[in-house]
Amino acid sequence: MDPASELTLARLLRNTRIAALGTIHDGEPQLAMVAIAMESDCSAFYIHVSKLGKHTGDMERDPRVGLLITETDDHRVDPQTLARLSLQGTAGVVPRVDPRYERVRNIYLTRFPEAEKLFSLGDFHLWRITPKGGRFVAGFGRAFNLVPDALVKVSKL
Repeated sequence: MDPASELTLARLLRNTRIAALGTIHDGEPQLAMVAIAMESDCSAFYIHVSKLGKHTGDMERDPRVGLLITETDDHRVDPQTLARLSLQGTAGVVPRVDPRYERVRNIYLTRFPEAEKLFSLGDFHLWRITPKGGRFVAGFGRAFNLVPDALVKVSKL
């Protein structure tokens, strides 16, 4: 990936707080909007979701997920030039008894302080999404296959 595209990816990851979460529901694709936080090195993404959501049950049954992170539409002439990242990964709940739970909770609350009240509700849980690979489109004609190490690299920019 060229340096300009790496900077675009780094900016996209730092500035985008929502993503489309793809799960498998009854054998079919299912999408949900989720708020995302991440490790500083982009080695993991975190979502805080209710057990009542279809996507939670889907992840419990099949941990394979996708995340789509996109630039906000700025009404440019060609929206296909907007940067977007599609990741495939594996989801797993972060148990409240896990020694890393408080650190992950703080990562999430740093990005979404208004979510504090949701942590007192018993049906909300933190989930860790570990990326396995993906595709980054930095604009027209600038598309790259990604491995997790590429995310770690751009996290340092």
